Amino acid sequence: MTINEPFFQGHFPGRPLMPGVLQVEAMAQVGGIVLSQLPDLPGGQLFLFAGIEKVRFRRPVIPGDQLLMTVALLSFKRQRFAQMEARAEVDGQLVCTGELKFALMD
Repeated sequence: MTINEPFFQGHFPGRPLMPGVLQVEAMAQVGGIVLSQLPDLPGGQLFLFAGIEKVRFRRPVIPGDQLLMTVALLSFKRQRFAQMEARAEVDGQLVCTGELKFALMD
């Protein structure tokens, strides 16, 4: 994260932090990429972010931090619904965790 990221300019003046909602969105984007790599996924279909649970923020993300996000598939039900565990870390320290839900749309 660099101080040039637009969200740092207003969140918060004098004490820039990455908004939690953007951390969750970034984890969901990573989850979507992982799901798009599933074998046997019919063409023309897309996973949409459908929900979040158990999200916890453990420390702020500030300019200069390198944010590493990982997601793991927990379940894939009826070939339509996926649940994933997401983690965000900075320097090996846990920053944010949560369970993400996705739905496959035609």
